[in-house]
Amino acid sequence: MAPGRTPDTVPPRGGRFDADGDATRRTHLANERTYLAWWRTGLACMAGSLGVGRIVPALTTGSELLAAIAGVAFGLLGVACFLYGVVRYRQVEEAVRRGEYLGPDDRFVTTLAVVGIALTGLIIAIVVIDA
Repeated sequence: MAPGRTPDTVPPRGGRFDADGDATRRTHLANERTYLAWWRTGLACMAGSLGVGRIVPALTTGSELLAAIAGVAFGLLGVACFLYGVVRYRQVEEAVRRGEYLGPDDRFVTTLAVVGIALTGLIIAIVVIDA
């Protein structure tokens, strides 16, 4: 190993360390992981949609209407996650190519929080009505 080089500064398989290229690759991979996280969240919402919309009414005596509304809302939230994930992925890819940073859409993040809080209230209502 060359003087002054530590295992952390030696590129894999030897060669020259390209800090800019490596950072760009890591950024692209991070963007891909984030896109896949939006997919996982969307799939979880779809599972929640099925669970609260179909399974909960079959197992309880609570309000089927509230459960159906919650199921549809979770399904729509899942679709929103899929769509936002792909839009965000493409926007970040373009920003990285331009050497810029692109923060998340504040409106979407706020809407996501409001919808999450509303769905929580609806789930609480379903639990309380069945009690």
